[in-house]
Amino acid sequence: MTPTLVEQVRMENLRKKLLALDGKGYKAYKNSTGQYRFPDFELSIDHVQGDPFATPSRISVRINTDHAGFPESLWQNNIRRIALEDYLGRAIKLSIKKHVKGHRGSGGSGEINISTSGQQVLARNAIIVSTDVIEVRIVLGLPAQGRRADGAQATVMLMDELPKVIDAALRYQNHDAQEVQRHVDSVEDQDALRHWLTEKKLVAFIANGSSLPRASGVDDAPMPRGALAFVSPESLTQTVTLPNAGEISGMGIPEGITLIVGGGFHGKSTLLHALERGIYNHIPGDGRERVATHASAVKVRAEDARSISNVNISPFIDHLPFGRDTVAFSTDNASGSTSQAANIIEALECGADVLLIDEDTSATNFMIRDERMQKLVTDDKEPITPLLRRVRELYESFGVSSVIVMGGSGDYFDVADTVIMMDSYEPKDVTEQARALAKSHQSKPEPGTSFGLSFGQSTSRCPLQNALSPARGNRDVKIDTREVGLLFYGTHRIDVSQVEQLIDMGQTRSIGLMIHYFSQHYADECENLITGLKQVLEDAQQHGLDHFSQYKVGNLALPRLHELAATINRIREGSWR
Repeated sequence: MTPTLVEQVRMENLRKKLLALDGKGYKAYKNSTGQYRFPDFELSIDHVQGDPFATPSRISVRINTDHAGFPESLWQNNIRRIALEDYLGRAIKLSIKKHVKGHRGSGGSGEINISTSGQQVLARNAIIVSTDVIEVRIVLGLPAQGRRADGAQATVMLMDELPKVIDAALRYQNHDAQEVQRHVDSVEDQDALRHWLTEKKLVAFIANGSSLPRASGVDDAPMPRGALAFVSPESLTQTVTLPNAGEISGMGIPEGITLIVGGGFHGKSTLLHALERGIYNHIPGDGRERVATHASAVKVRAEDARSISNVNISPFIDHLPFGRDTVAFSTDNASGSTSQAANIIEALECGADVLLIDEDTSATNFMIRDERMQKLVTDDKEPITPLLRRVRELYESFGVSSVIVMGGSGDYFDVADTVIMMDSYEPKDVTEQARALAKSHQSKPEPGTSFGLSFGQSTSRCPLQNALSPARGNRDVKIDTREVGLLFYGTHRIDVSQVEQLIDMGQTRSIGLMIHYFSQHYADECENLITGLKQVLEDAQQHGLDHFSQYKVGNLALPRLHELAATINRIREGSWR
C-alpha cells in the first residue's frame, strides 16, 4: 500500500527523530514517545526504558480489523476471540524470529518480544481483538552503543523490521486459513467439552488418541516419540459430540472417589498431571487438547513450611497438645499434614468440586494410618484424622469428588467408587477386583465425623490492610515477579512454587496487581476473602486485565480464583480477621 502524504510525514517524523538521536545519551530516546501513522497500522511508543540494561521499552501497534481481514466467525464469541488472540500472539512471536535481527549493541539492544503462553491457551492482554481494531503490545530493546543511543539501528528496527513482523502476522491473507480455523475450533471444542462434564456427572475426560507424556520434567511439550496413544477401557468409555470436531470417544472419570493405581513408572502421575492441566485449553498438537477437567479442580499437596492464617483445619486436625486452636489455625511453618489440611480447606473455600491428590506429594500420616499404628497410637492420642476417613463425607455431604494416585495402600479400596490401573501407560478399569479385595480384607474404616468439626463449619476470614500493602516504607509500591512461582509484593516475598496449577508468569503478575486492587477496593468492607476476590475476577471479566494496571502493558494473563486466593493465603506477615 502506498502511504498517503500525511502518513509519509508522520513516518518521516519518526525517522528524523531516531536518526537525530544517533550518538546522544540514551535518555534522549524519551523524545520519541508518541503515536506515528504507518501505511497499514498505527505505532504508539508507550514507554521508553531509562538505559539499555533496564526493562525493555513498551510499544503497541493498532491495525484496523477490516484491514487485517480475519473473518468475524473467528472471534464471534469470547472463547473464540481468546483463541484467535492466542494464535496471533504466537504468529507475532514466529514473525519476530524470522524478521528481526535481534541483539545489536549494549544490554537488551535490538530485542523484540511479545508475551505468549506455553502449551496452554490463556486469556492475555498481549493481543486484543475488538470489532474495530486489533492491538498488539510488544516490548522492544532500543539499541545502544555503550550508553549512547544508536538511532540508525533503531530506525531499522521500527521502520523496516517491525512493519514486516506486523504484515506477516496480522494479515489474514498471509496465513494458512485452515490452520487458523483449526486453532480456534480446537479451543472452542475444549471449552465445550469442559462444560459437558457437569451434564454427564463426570469430573474429567481423556479422549482416545491423546498423548499424555511430556518431553521432560521441565518441558511441557509432548514427548517427541515413543508415547502410546491413550485408549479408554470399554467400561469407562463416553462419547460426546463437539461443536466443530463432531463425535469423539474417550475415558470419562465419574464423580465420586477415583483411585489411579499401578506400579511405579506405569503412568499414574502422568495421567494425574494431564488432569491437573485439563482445567486449561491447549494448542492443537499438544496431545492433551481433548483432555478436560472440571474447571474448579484443585491439585492438593503437602507444603512444608508454608504460612497459614486463620484456617479451620479441625475437620482433619484437632485436640493438638497444649490446647492449640485448630478452628482458626495459624502458623508460619506448617508441617506436611497441617499444610495439606489447610490446602484442602482453602480449596473448598474457593468452591473446588474436585480434589486431585498424588500420594508422592502428600504427607503419609495425613493420607492414612494403618491398623497396627492405630493400635499403638490410639485415636485419643492422635490429632490427625486421615483423609481416608473423611473423603467419603466430602463427596456424599458436600459433592466434592477426589481423584487420588495411590500406589502404596489398598485401604483406599474401601472408599473408592472407581479404580483405574495404569499398566504400561494403558488404563484398565479394575474397580470390581478392588471391591472384591476390600470385601475380603474387612478393613472398612469408620467415618471421621467424630474426629473434628464438619467441613460445613468454615470460618469467615479476611486479611487486614497491613497484609496487603505493596508499599516498602517510604519507597514506591513494588509488585514484581521473576519466575512463575515467586511474587515480590511490597516487602513480601510470596512463594507459590507449590501451587501447581499456576503455570504462567503473566498469571503471577496479574495476581500481584489484583491483590493491590482488592486492597484498594474491597478489603475494607471484606467479611470473607473469597467473596471479595470473586468480585475482583468479575471486574476482570467486565473490564479486562488492563483494568488492574496504571500503565499499558502486554504481559498479563488471567488467573483462576484458587491461585489468586492461594497467593494471599501464603503471605507471611500481616494480620487477619
